[in-house]
Amino acid sequence: AREVHLSRKDRKVLEACCRSPVTLQRDLKRARIVLLAADGRSTRSIAKEVGVQPRIVSLWRHRYADQGLEGLQDKPRPGKQPIYTKTTDKRILKLLDKPPPQGFARWTGPLLAEALGDVDVQYVWRFLRSHKIDLAARKSWCESSDPNFTAKAADVVGLYVAPPAKAIVLCVDEKPSIQALERAQGYLKLPNGRALTGQSHDYKRHGTTTLFAALEVATGKIIATHSKRRRRVEFLDFMNSLTAAFPDRKLHVILDNLNTHKKNEDWLKAHPNVQFHFTPTSASWLNQVEVWFSILQGQSLSGSSFTSLKQLEEHIDAYVNAYNDKAEPFVWTKKKVRQRRFKGRRITQL
Repeated sequence: AREVHLSRKDRKVLEACCRSPVTLQRDLKRARIVLLAADGRSTRSIAKEVGVQPRIVSLWRHRYADQGLEGLQDKPRPGKQPIYTKTTDKRILKLLDKPPPQGFARWTGPLLAEALGDVDVQYVWRFLRSHKIDLAARKSWCESSDPNFTAKAADVVGLYVAPPAKAIVLCVDEKPSIQALERAQGYLKLPNGRALTGQSHDYKRHGTTTLFAALEVATGKIIATHSKRRRRVEFLDFMNSLTAAFPDRKLHVILDNLNTHKKNEDWLKAHPNVQFHFTPTSASWLNQVEVWFSILQGQSLSGSSFTSLKQLEEHIDAYVNAYNDKAEPFVWTKKKVRQRRFKGRRITQL
């Protein structure tokens, strides 16, 4: 048997390892083997006491004699060779740059795996997730062609960031043709005893309403009214109600470029306290009331059922009242708004 000579420092380390309650069993057995070998015990007697095969005792005798305490650690093992490598990842990315197969709108995980031929679809999904590639998500953009984009945007944003003193800033727009749809809702019992909750795809129409809304920028509160149509007459009637709601106050009204919002010079002359500010062409997202319309759709209209047009209007009015009780103004966070040309960078359809 290989002789083992322990230094005083190594003996303290191994004895401390044997006393520690958190030492792993494999490390404990190796430490005991080396300590017993240093005391002159034979390989077979050590194997019997520790409870291992003699070849295991010989292994750790030699490892400690040749390498010291570092020899008692496990050596790195090669493990199983990976099936997919960086070359596979490059193949997936290269395939994504090509158009999908004929008849398909976009690539999917199974289509990529089928095109590659030797790559499992589960690895394709793992690779896409690790690189945060979403095949289903699509970005959209709207490029404004307004030559006065910067000036108009600065005018609107200026009203948000630094409104005029003692003036009211209102964002006004319409949400047309809101349908009063009646859908069957509740529970549906299946033949196997299970019950599903939801709503039917069948529905009955009870008419439409157009919602005129004004968002007060300073408070976030909403003033809304219903109308059957969306003409200039209805728009000016709504503006008359706003001037009545804020008597003797200067009103700055932010509007989009709808035709009924323009060419109202006669009405503006009769109301000198009102000033219209128009968002740039194809940039109605600058109007904050559009954000509120999205909130209304998500929290109040989606998934609702109405048996009459009156019930729809009462439902919206109730939501507006509840919203105004907890209304908070929207905060403009973008520091700069400037026009950036995309000419020459748009991707053409293949």
